Amino acid sequence: MNHWHWIPLAAAVGIGLSVAGVSYWLVSVIDAVPPEDRSFRDKPPAAFRLLWWPIQWTAHYLGRVLPMGYRQRTLSKLRGAGLDYALSSEQFFAGRLIFGAASAALAAWILGSFGRALQWWPLLGALGGFVFPLIWLSDQIKFRRHDTLKTLPFFLDIMTLCVEAGLNLGGAMAQAVDKGPPGTLRDEVSRVLRDVRAGKPRADALRNLADRMNESSIVNLVSVLIQAEATGMNLGPILRAQAEQRRSERFARAEKLAMEAPVKLLFPLIAFIFPCTFVVLGFPIAMKFLHMGL
Repeated sequence: MNHWHWIPLAAAVGIGLSVAGVSYWLVSVIDAVPPEDRSFRDKPPAAFRLLWWPIQWTAHYLGRVLPMGYRQRTLSKLRGAGLDYALSSEQFFAGRLIFGAASAALAAWILGSFGRALQWWPLLGALGGFVFPLIWLSDQIKFRRHDTLKTLPFFLDIMTLCVEAGLNLGGAMAQAVDKGPPGTLRDEVSRVLRDVRAGKPRADALRNLADRMNESSIVNLVSVLIQAEATGMNLGPILRAQAEQRRSERFARAEKLAMEAPVKLLFPLIAFIFPCTFVVLGFPIAMKFLHMGL
């Protein structure tokens, strides 16, 4: 009889030792992650800041297993979205994993609260949480590209006025950053000026700008500026011609989108608007025929 009394105590001790071992292992794993120096880096996006500590811990151990090709492709996308100083490739992938796990847990909790069977919903939630950061990153790249093409002619106009007033290229860029509209282009030009102040040659800083943005208009502008500075050409006419060309391209894109609008509206018209119109027009006629038949 006494022998059976020891079984619950032994089980409790075993469970306690297991929990203590797992806790000790987790603490040692967390302590092995070195602190990150973010004094020179930007703030991560808001969603990443909410789960930053588990993302940072996971990223530390993912750095050993992620292929170099994937890290370079992800870094290129982060650079296009302006997040290369906020997130690393490992941190972005770790965020995808954490968001997937959080979405699966949230789906399971919601279904359990309503007494529903889990089935495939947690798996779908995990898939959605894992894929959504990629969709968000693609939207960020598209938004930055649209904002850059929209504000580039105005920036070039400011630089043209400053150069024709007697300033050099660096002073004109500084005035464009100071007086220009807030947005992607101002942040990128400000980054160029920051690199130049840090000691980097202006030509290299401009080439890095073209590599980061990966936009044909910026690449063309950078190549023209570097060539003009190397040959000692007058920057005023060159910047004015670039501004006029970029403005013409913006009007051409607007005309193209306007011409594509009727084609894009065709499916909603056929699928949603026309059936409703036919129902509204046909219902009184159908009711009249029914009453006549009666």
